[in-house]
Amino acid sequence: MEKQINIAIQILPVSASKHPYDLVDEAIAVIANSGLKYRVTPFETVIEGDYDQAMAVVKQAQEACYEAGADSLMTYVKIQSSRNDVLIEDKMEKYDK
Repeated sequence: MEKQINIAIQILPVSASKHPYDLVDEAIAVIANSGLKYRVTPFETVIEGDYDQAMAVVKQAQEACYEAGADSLMTYVKIQSSRNDVLIEDKMEKYDK
């Protein structure tokens, strides 16, 4: 799939030694440094890119949590694709005023 898609990712890390928010921050840093468009919300982060790019970032975000001290993760992923590009702005523009 070469069209732009949206992937919503929610990572729920568990660690005996780290606060979950610190681990989630590591995942968000990976997403922010990916070069892809993204939007952080209270429950999940939405990534915009082509399918392969976005899924690679999902994998890297999970790996970053483990590297930062997560013992386990529950990762929830939602994918919106279309014959046309799926853009964050198309869904959010009326709320960003």
